[in-house]
Amino acid sequence: MPLKRIRSERNPAPLPSPAPPERRRFRSRLLAWYRRHGRDLPWRKTDDPYHILVSEIMLQQTQVHRVLPKYAEWLDKYPSLGALAAASEEDVTRTWYPLGYNIRPRRLHTIAREAVARYDGRLPADEKTLLSFKGIGAYTAGAIRSFAFRERAAILDTNVARVLFRVFVGTGDPKSHAMKRHLWTISETLVPARDVFDFNQALMDLGAMVCVARNPKCLVCPMAKSCKALRQQQR
Repeated sequence: MPLKRIRSERNPAPLPSPAPPERRRFRSRLLAWYRRHGRDLPWRKTDDPYHILVSEIMLQQTQVHRVLPKYAEWLDKYPSLGALAAASEEDVTRTWYPLGYNIRPRRLHTIAREAVARYDGRLPADEKTLLSFKGIGAYTAGAIRSFAFRERAAILDTNVARVLFRVFVGTGDPKSHAMKRHLWTISETLVPARDVFDFNQALMDLGAMVCVARNPKCLVCPMAKSCKALRQQQR
């Protein structure tokens, strides 16, 4: 094996990060696009941490159109963490039907009971405490902090990771642990000091509506001019 190749494997080139001008352009274009094309969703009209938690858990591996009716039904039956905690597991699982992945309602139920037992029936705002709940990971904690408490918190779900990888990286293995860590870093770097709610919602919408997994709509994407993945395809 050539010496140069050995050195390159031992000391891989650093993954690219957006420079300050790139960050500003990305934020500006994304927010302008979102204000014209963002989806009108009920969980975007509340800052109740519990309501946002419910929407985030329901949206895991489930399409929005299936979640919409169940979200309303769930909150009508369990309007608070206290109401959910007081319900039986059987009732909770039955109410969840037909969304599937029944570990999710059990996680919600467990979170509700812990919140009632330890935090007076509320979800805390700080990241460390949120992550202490079984069933709340880094993405969900970031969503609750930015959507409910308007804190400057990053998110990285499948849609967001795809957008950031295509726009700012373009090549490599998007599923590798190193790349996922790098995409988290990019997401944290991009979060603005203001408009955090809109910015993170916009990231998710762009991935869900334009920068989709198959046949992305590059012709109407606000990031087309700066997308590294698109440049790679055009070579």
